[in-house]
Amino acid sequence: MITFIVSILLLIVGYFTYGKFVERVFVTDRKRQTPAYSMRDNIDYVPMNTTRNSLIQLLNIAGVGPIFGPILGALYGPVAFVWIVVGCIFAGAVHDYLTGMISIRNHGAHLPQLAGKFLGKVMKHVVNGFAILLLLLVGTVFVTSPAALLDNMTPISLTLIIMAIFVYYLIATLLPIDKVIGRIYPYFGALLLFSAAGIGIGMIVTGAPIPELSFQNMHPEGAPIFPLLFLTISCGALSGFHATQTPIISRTTENETSGRKIFYGMMITEGIIAMIWAAAAMSLFHGDQSLSDVLAAGGPAAVVSEVSTTMLGAVGGTLAILGVIVLPITSGDTAFRSARMIIADYLKIDQRPIVKRLLIAVPLFVVSYALTHMDFTLLWRYFSWANQTTAVIALWVATMYLVLSRKPYLITSIPAVFMTMATFTYIAYAPIGFGLSLQVSYVVAAMGTLVCIALFMKRVRRLSRATFTVDEPATNFSEDVLAASSK
Repeated sequence: MITFIVSILLLIVGYFTYGKFVERVFVTDRKRQTPAYSMRDNIDYVPMNTTRNSLIQLLNIAGVGPIFGPILGALYGPVAFVWIVVGCIFAGAVHDYLTGMISIRNHGAHLPQLAGKFLGKVMKHVVNGFAILLLLLVGTVFVTSPAALLDNMTPISLTLIIMAIFVYYLIATLLPIDKVIGRIYPYFGALLLFSAAGIGIGMIVTGAPIPELSFQNMHPEGAPIFPLLFLTISCGALSGFHATQTPIISRTTENETSGRKIFYGMMITEGIIAMIWAAAAMSLFHGDQSLSDVLAAGGPAAVVSEVSTTMLGAVGGTLAILGVIVLPITSGDTAFRSARMIIADYLKIDQRPIVKRLLIAVPLFVVSYALTHMDFTLLWRYFSWANQTTAVIALWVATMYLVLSRKPYLITSIPAVFMTMATFTYIAYAPIGFGLSLQVSYVVAAMGTLVCIALFMKRVRRLSRATFTVDEPATNFSEDVLAASSK
């Protein structure tokens, strides 16, 4: 219990200390006009207040990742707590904040555009493919996972539930962001917070047997902590999916000074959610083979149901499960929305006519529906790799931005190198990759990481010799607007 409480406190302290430091490194400008105003189209570029943007950002990034991932990661024991705390403060929140702020400084650009600008044109095409793949996998996982939970709670057939979720996703993808997402998310947010707070408080009040800090690998199959833990627990520690979501809010942010609360702060909140569910899984099943048995029988959804009803009873447990269902649905809709925006930016398709939005959205949903027939566990493994590879690319983009801006870049280069090594090791070692031995995978990953560093340094030298502007030109707010916003 002490480890759990201290971990939560460390996450909160991290927001007020390291989060403030990262903000100072970036240097926000409250007078600089944000894309929400300079590029306003009332579809994707719409000014919204900080509270609404923060809540939307939280629900965008907090899909089933900070619940299902930590539940699967709980098999490793309390070492999972260390990765959630350290990863969230020093990697995930930094990743989210800089991705969002660099996007704001570049007209609300999505990751493929930023990768093209800072890492080269080839990377723009590579990242575009990765981003679309990731968002399709996310959208699909975030259809099947809430559908499975609802299927256990209602007599409605799974197929009908899936179709109903797809209909909602289509509506949320096509309509202006402030018409659906901006209006219903506050209600979803209340349910989400009730769910997480209820489970967390329930564990403290009942004195749940949460294991204390240990670096012992308790995984029943002896799966290696590195690299598997760092890809199993992604959302809640570090997630490339967030790099696809932050530009949605960078296009609705009213002022740069709101960035720390919206981007860094909401990642810390997600980390707290991840801590709660990892602790719940460890305490209820005591971190032994029984957790593995429950996962094998019903997957993470079965653990969610068992934890919720045990901690909060039938009524409270049902509300908690509904809160968990809200998470993937409120990330799935923006996953498809983000995919539409990325494709539109890549192909330069005007998104003001709804017909052109349909032209992009409909094929995405057709492909996603076909993917719903794949095994969830297999989908999650591919999602984990694509997700963390995207995070690596986003961290290298942020590092290049800081290097060229002559600002302290170790805050991104260290997690970038670490996660580059982790993702290379995973794809070399995992059965869905090359299936090499762990020792050989380490060697291959080290060589791949060194190549990435060398290519990065070559790009730095090239851009340093040229006239390169890290921020796109922007006008300042008028004094009247600044005065009104400060009231």
